[in-house]
Amino acid sequence: MSAARLVARSFLSRRLAAAVPAAAPAASTPAASTCQQQQSQFHSSAHLEARRRSRFKSVRAVEMGLTSDEKISSFTKKKFAEYTEDEKAALAHNYPTEHMESIEAAEAAIDPKDLTIQGRLRIDPYRMPYIDDFSEIQPIIDKRARRSAPPSHKARFMDVDEFTQDLINWADEIRRGEPTHKMKKLKDFVPEEFQKKPEGQWPKDVRDEAFTNFWAYLKEQKDADAKAAANATGPTDGDILSYILERSSMTDNNLQANSSLAPALPDKVPGVEGRYRNAVDPADDGLDDKGQFQELKKRTGMSVRQILNLKTKLLVRRRVVNQTRLGKIASASVMVIAGNGDGWLGLGMAKSVEPQIAQEKATLMAIQSMQPIPRYENRTIYGEVTAKVSGTIVRLNSRPPGFGLRVSHRIFEMCRAAGIRDLSAKFLRSRNPMNTVKATYQALLSQPNPEQLAIGRGKKLVDVRKVYYGGSVH
Repeated sequence: MSAARLVARSFLSRRLAAAVPAAAPAASTPAASTCQQQQSQFHSSAHLEARRRSRFKSVRAVEMGLTSDEKISSFTKKKFAEYTEDEKAALAHNYPTEHMESIEAAEAAIDPKDLTIQGRLRIDPYRMPYIDDFSEIQPIIDKRARRSAPPSHKARFMDVDEFTQDLINWADEIRRGEPTHKMKKLKDFVPEEFQKKPEGQWPKDVRDEAFTNFWAYLKEQKDADAKAAANATGPTDGDILSYILERSSMTDNNLQANSSLAPALPDKVPGVEGRYRNAVDPADDGLDDKGQFQELKKRTGMSVRQILNLKTKLLVRRRVVNQTRLGKIASASVMVIAGNGDGWLGLGMAKSVEPQIAQEKATLMAIQSMQPIPRYENRTIYGEVTAKVSGTIVRLNSRPPGFGLRVSHRIFEMCRAAGIRDLSAKFLRSRNPMNTVKATYQALLSQPNPEQLAIGRGKKLVDVRKVYYGGSVH
């Protein structure tokens, strides 16, 4: 594109130069101006006058009404009004005396008339204003105020003596009685002339009297501490924990270090208190304080006590991986069964990054999906049942009383949860754990109903074991 533009410009300039007489100056001929005007059309940049234009439209003084001294004064009083007495009182409440003197000096130094004539006020709401109230902190442009002095570069860890003194100072802050470092010593009970001398140079009578008065003083302090302990509890467990976790172990006057942990919310947040509560039912007798089973209660109609009395068992747990553009995301996939031990059985599957969460979700799904399992004499199934899931085929056979559960461990747990005591099972093909459980659950739900078969054949159903052999009815 640039090469074509240069060729066109050169061709046009040659043609125009051939049409202009050689004796005439180029700048004084109309052809030269035409040539210059034609050349500018091929330039991609804007004209110089257009580039110098401001994106802010100029506002004339006439349009603002600033044509006379009276109008300028009225505009100044309206836009740059002086502080009233009430405003000065409000500023004095927020600023000290030195700051107020600085504000008054700045007001006297700046002429509002100069701001009216030479200044400009922005009215764009998305731009920072020219007039700024420095009493307000704007997080966008203002730095956070320092609450304490910066840490000293000479700070070091305290030794044993410094740590002991720091512990005494902390105890004196909580203690109600006389501070420890202000208690009298033995030399305070001797005359003034002996206080600067060592204890070995005191006379015997002076030393004995000092010991007597000192022990009497200690006894008074002990009684005072006992009375203070009866009235005040002293340091609590929270004070001790705060001393261990928050007290500085360096010689920096207990300067609090920066922490990445955000401060915890108070117990009662204004405007939020009482709005968010756990869905707790008083009829649960405190069995579900976290509200874990409240939604399940609405869907199943059971109480929390009935839900907790159900038999649940984790049958299959496996680790699955999902390949994403960020890498491999590992999750836990679990399969849980739930039953009441009396003809009801449910199956639930869930997946989560945390195995515990996956198990809780699968348990709730298993309880929600419980269905009745047909049982013959409340102990076995009706006849022979076969079910197929993927490459797994399960064959279940009914057995006489006392036969027991001669099945695999997963089908054994399912039979216990459903209340089946006599059963045999066989896997004809694959023994995949999940497909095995699914096929068994499908087989238990697809048992043939003898009553429906009798009605379809137009026959009367008679239980031979009960009528002719006196079989068990339990």
